Amino acid sequence: MASQNPLAAALERVIDPVSGSGLISSRRAAIPRQTGTTVDAVIDVSGLDAAARDAIEQSARAELMALPGVEAVRVALTAERAAGPRLIAVASGKGGVGKSTVAANLAIALLHKGVKVGLVDADIYGPSQPRLLDADVKPEAYDNKLVPVQTRSGVPMLSLGQLVAPGQAVAWRGPMAGKAIDQLVDAHWGSAEILIVDMPPGTGDVQLSMIQKHKPAAAVIVSTPQDLALIDAERAIDLFAKAGVPIIGIVENMAGYACPKCGEISDPFGQGGAEAEAKRLDLPFIGRIPLSIDIRKASDAGTPDAAQFGGVADAVLRWLNPSAAPSF
Repeated sequence: MASQNPLAAALERVIDPVSGSGLISSRRAAIPRQTGTTVDAVIDVSGLDAAARDAIEQSARAELMALPGVEAVRVALTAERAAGPRLIAVASGKGGVGKSTVAANLAIALLHKGVKVGLVDADIYGPSQPRLLDADVKPEAYDNKLVPVQTRSGVPMLSLGQLVAPGQAVAWRGPMAGKAIDQLVDAHWGSAEILIVDMPPGTGDVQLSMIQKHKPAAAVIVSTPQDLALIDAERAIDLFAKAGVPIIGIVENMAGYACPKCGEISDPFGQGGAEAEAKRLDLPFIGRIPLSIDIRKASDAGTPDAAQFGGVADAVLRWLNPSAAPSF
């Protein structure tokens, strides 16, 4: 495969100091992705010291930059996360699919099942969790670390939305946004076993920085049934796959609307698209959430009850612990 793909061949010329093989053969890297003149490469540097990591990054960058048509290279170095809460990323390839609503309700559903869970709002440019969980409170800090804000739902959370003035635009470039996420993740999470991370939409610098520094244990992908949303969801899946982050499954959100007067079901965003995409990509389909006015009202009021998200929580629990998956 490396000989047939110039991007893969470039990384194969970089030698893994442990195995003595190229980065592709040693499975330290997947085939990079090129968008226009920019190449994104994700390399696993687990078990390597700082000098070896720097050497691999510089060599990979040089090999890729030497290819025709490549003008920029972004390299994300990932490693096994140190002891602490396991991160479950809730992601989508685009905004407007209800990813934040799914993240908040998933965290609450896991709490109801006895999981010690926290919520990180990593959607730096559009933080909505303070509204969803009625927690627009500035967090305190000690020992230079933030203290998560307790919410009425029982799920502690941190969000940039708690640190900036309401309505204030966050006009930060990737490095500043990445540092902000660091503060949210590396906080005093206490006994939390799981952190649900509401990821920003897309597959850019912020997402790469998040994966590089805080490699999630797994990801849940959210999409509407609409074809346009599914195209972008596939890009998010590809990013996590290249970073070696397992996909727990795909959630189809806003799937069907029941008329409150006649009970007839309509499908303004299509029907079954995410489930079909999961089957095509050989990924689990873990839940269908309706377009519901009750969910919308509860979200706006900051009082989500998570009743319709139990199946998604069960799927996450099965992945975390296949021998035990309590029902909602």
